[in-house]
Amino acid sequence: MRYLLLCCIEEKRWEEIPESQRNGIMREYGELLQSLDRSGQHLASAQLQSSSTATTVRGRNGKPVITDGPFAETKEQLGGYHLVECKNLDEAISIAKRIPTIPHGGTVEVRPLMA
Repeated sequence: MRYLLLCCIEEKRWEEIPESQRNGIMREYGELLQSLDRSGQHLASAQLQSSSTATTVRGRNGKPVITDGPFAETKEQLGGYHLVECKNLDEAISIAKRIPTIPHGGTVEVRPLMA
């Protein structure tokens, strides 16, 4: 089964982490992805640009309206994702627990893909 791990963190909090420490966190991400590549579980990943670069399209009065910025005001912003192949939800959660931003205030939403 495929799961999408949505990695969120408050952008301001991320920026407050010293650059050397952020670089270390990103190295940990690289190590995690290499491990998932070796196991065959890693299908895709990407880091997103800042939420300030987002464009949102929503419906209003039956017509699309385009707005600069993220969809909604939230404390945490989506920073990236990992698409993984797992036997079950427990295995996906086990991988999510290894996401290096969790100890720094990050959140990972684990979502199964529709079959």
